[in-house]
Amino acid sequence: MTAKSDLPQGTLDLLILKIVALGPVHGYAIAQRLQQVSRDVVQVPQGSLYPALHRLENRDLLKADWKETETGREAKFYRLTRAGRAQLEAETASWRRLTDAVGLILKLSVSFRPGVRAAWTR
Repeated sequence: MTAKSDLPQGTLDLLILKIVALGPVHGYAIAQRLQQVSRDVVQVPQGSLYPALHRLENRDLLKADWKETETGREAKFYRLTRAGRAQLEAETASWRRLTDAVGLILKLSVSFRPGVRAAWTR
């Protein structure tokens, strides 16, 4: 069983934009894809997902159209706007810089020798 992980603040919007960039998709399918791709680590409750979708739509990063799902029900299908694609690219670059920096920090180790001050190494 994989442990569920809390997402850092602001990460959900990035993940939603990435999933929607792959093609028009409804909210429930976004949550499913996030969970599947992350191997059950990312589980987004409806109480977090739908406010995020509305926020992204209000910021003109997503557009939505009502369409019929594969089960015959009506649902809002979200698609990325030009501004949404630009935001996705900017946030992806920022996230990669941050994760690279955190990775460098996590690789640090301290070597101790008797009688000698700790030396930081990479």
